[in-house]
Amino acid sequence: MKTLVLLLLSALCCKAQLDSALGVPIIGIHFGAHLPGGDMVKRFGPNLCTGAQFLYKTKKNFIYGVEANYLFGSGVKEDVLKALKTPEGYVVDNAGYPADIRVTERAITMHAIFGKIFRLASANANSGLMVNVGVGFLQHKINLYDAQRNIAAIKGDRVYGYDRLTGGLSITEFVGYLFLSENRMLNFYFGMDCYQSFSKSLRKLNYDTAQPDTKRRLDILTGMRIGWALPLYRKKPNDFYYN
Repeated sequence: MKTLVLLLLSALCCKAQLDSALGVPIIGIHFGAHLPGGDMVKRFGPNLCTGAQFLYKTKKNFIYGVEANYLFGSGVKEDVLKALKTPEGYVVDNAGYPADIRVTERAITMHAIFGKIFRLASANANSGLMVNVGVGFLQHKINLYDAQRNIAAIKGDRVYGYDRLTGGLSITEFVGYLFLSENRMLNFYFGMDCYQSFSKSLRKLNYDTAQPDTKRRLDILTGMRIGWALPLYRKKPNDFYYN
């Protein structure tokens, strides 16, 4: 939170201003975190996220482009290996010893993005409140990692019967702040994002229940992100600035 405040103060205190809004491609790389909601909260806890986006900002400060994210976490609530566990609560390997198996969350998102930058009184013409919406795809699963590769029940394609691979149409919203400065090193964005996925299981059968999963799901993620932006100016940034 302190980092976000310092970045915002740096942006507001910067004396250089753009004479007019520019049409410019922007590459963004960000990092964030989410809390799950809807059906997803029954399966996972909080996660971390890293992602990238390629946007084009028009002279009228409209934004469109694409975005992709990779999500990961260790808070898996759904015990898909329950049927494989001993009364003591651990999975054994092929030799009968407690197995080194790691259960984590993995997810990806891909969306087409459209939005607008609303200029604030204290910001230059290319910076301000950024509001985006998008439509795309969200997919998540329970990742089972057998460190010693010695558990026959989840070896090879058998793991597909336990990983709960789920995906579907997703919509996303982002509300935050974008700052593009005269100094190319001080270009950033931050804010809150949210995802709603109308998803279903992508596996035919869950081996632990011996039943197909036909439930329709509403998976929700809500979180924050902070990122570095790289505007691809056609001319040197100083050509557009005045003091």
